[in-house]
Amino acid sequence: MRILITGGAGFIGSHLCDLFLAEGHEVICMDNLLTGRADNIARHLGNPKFSFVDYDVTQYIHVDGVLDFILHFASPASPVDFEQLGIRILKVGALGTHKTLGLARAKGAKFLLASTSEVYGDPLLHPQKEEYWGNVNCIGIRGVYDEAKRFAESMTMAYNRLHGIDVRIVRIFNTYGERMRRNDGRAIPNFITQSLADADVTVYGDGSQTRSIQHVSDLVTGINKLMLSDVTTPVNIGNPAEMTMLQLAEKIIALTDSNSRIVTRPLPEDDPKIRLPDITKARTLLGWEPDISPDEGLQRTIKWFKQSRS
Repeated sequence: MRILITGGAGFIGSHLCDLFLAEGHEVICMDNLLTGRADNIARHLGNPKFSFVDYDVTQYIHVDGVLDFILHFASPASPVDFEQLGIRILKVGALGTHKTLGLARAKGAKFLLASTSEVYGDPLLHPQKEEYWGNVNCIGIRGVYDEAKRFAESMTMAYNRLHGIDVRIVRIFNTYGERMRRNDGRAIPNFITQSLADADVTVYGDGSQTRSIQHVSDLVTGINKLMLSDVTTPVNIGNPAEMTMLQLAEKIIALTDSNSRIVTRPLPEDDPKIRLPDITKARTLLGWEPDISPDEGLQRTIKWFKQSRS
């Protein structure tokens, strides 16, 4: 296949580039490097089946030749970005999704949207099933990301219904692993960086809020299975191994053999209190479930953080 990945130099996008190139596909990575990093794709620059295009996908997109699949992963996606890049997040969720769907229509390509568990907001249903409509504060700080992805899902399904575009929507739950940005404000990079420095580990609120963390290798496997399926409605991809933020902080301190102590800070606005995927749909329709335990995945991630320090 010939595959276009927007946001292909980002954390998740670069792992998808790795997977598809390893399977022998041709990959076009399109990224304006706002939050992506050239280092994430540097190993592929000499590969004749790989090309990089530095481009803002909120503008009209032209790609020569055939495209079999378009994966739209371009978007800032961290708490720091919500505060600093809110308008750009909304634009790439709206204009970027519109432009990539238009390209899919012109090329007769299949289309996969990277959506998120954030469409569920601060959920009142636990665990979260795909049929749940969510509990989102559309004018809060996090709303720029939540609503950008909710709009993108609506746009994707409209193109499916009105133009017959063959679409997929993956709702990605909390994902971690190698190539995460150190300073993006998410819990795992914060906890690892602080623990490796024997600094105070910052937990927001009382630490009772929960997350269900999956390693990026499990995620890209799930995305690949979704691509090859005929499922056109949203699918949760996440690890149902739920833990509290306090448990996660304690685990990372132990895995890094750190002398750090845990300190607490006020909980940010609209921070979800619970997050747990119902992956029944992924199990039954895709034959997917996560393989990497939190301990194994965190050990791999900590090793990468140690090796990439500079």
